[in-house]
Amino acid sequence: MRIALATLPFAASPAESVALAEQAIAQAAQAQAHVLCFPECYLPGYRDPSRAVPPPAPQFLESTWTTLAAAAARAKITVILGTERLEGDALFATALVLNSDGTRAGFQDKVQIDPSEEGLYTPAAGRQLFHAGPLTFGVTICHEGWRYPETVRWAARHGAHVVFHQQYHAPSPTASFHQSAVACRAAENTCYFATVNYAFPGAPTHSAVAAPDGTVIASNPSGEHSLLLADLDLAKATGLLARRYRPIE
Repeated sequence: MRIALATLPFAASPAESVALAEQAIAQAAQAQAHVLCFPECYLPGYRDPSRAVPPPAPQFLESTWTTLAAAAARAKITVILGTERLEGDALFATALVLNSDGTRAGFQDKVQIDPSEEGLYTPAAGRQLFHAGPLTFGVTICHEGWRYPETVRWAARHGAHVVFHQQYHAPSPTASFHQSAVACRAAENTCYFATVNYAFPGAPTHSAVAAPDGTVIASNPSGEHSLLLADLDLAKATGLLARRYRPIE
C-alpha cells in the first residue's frame, strides 16, 4: 500500500492553498499512491498569530471540500485533508477524510490542543478509524501525536495499520525532541506512523514515515516542497505492543 505525504509551502492565500492541494492530489495519483495526507489545517492555513489567515469562513470551507472531493474522485485516491470546521462559535482543527470516490468518510477533530491554542481552537472529543481498501488508519493532529501517545495507541489497538500525523511546526532556533518521537510512536505500537509538516526548510521537524519496528523508511529532512512516498507492508503492522498495553490507574 503506497502512501504519500504532501509537504507543501504555507500558501499566500486560502485560494492558493486550494490550488496547491489540487496539484498534490493529481501528483500523488500519478505516483500511484492510494492515500495522500496534508499538514495540519492546510486549508485555509494554520492560525499561527504571526501569519495572516482570514477569519473562518464556512462557505469557503464547504466549497473547498467539494472541490477537493471531486479531485480525489478523479484521481481515485483517498485524501486526508488538514482543515478546520465551525460548529456554532466553536472552531475545530480537524482532518477531513475524503474517500477515493469523492464521498466524505468523516472528520477527526483535534482533541488535545496545545496551551498556545487556548482561545483559538476548541478541544474536541472522540476518535475514529478510517479505511482505504485493505488499509485501516487513524489520524492524530500535531500536539496530540507528539505529547499524547495514547492518541496513536488507541488507533493501533483498534486495528490501524498506520496513524497519519498532521503537523504545523515552523522554523525555530530551539532544539526539539519531536522528530525522535516519530520512531517511538511506531515502535511502541507496532504500527506505521506517518507525519507531515509544511515545507519549512530549517524547521525542527519534517515529514517522515516510520515502520512498525521504529525504522524510518522515508523522510524529507530538508523541509522542501515535495511529495514524500512510502510503501507499507500491512502484514508488519500487527499492533501487537499496542494491544498488550494495560492502563495504569
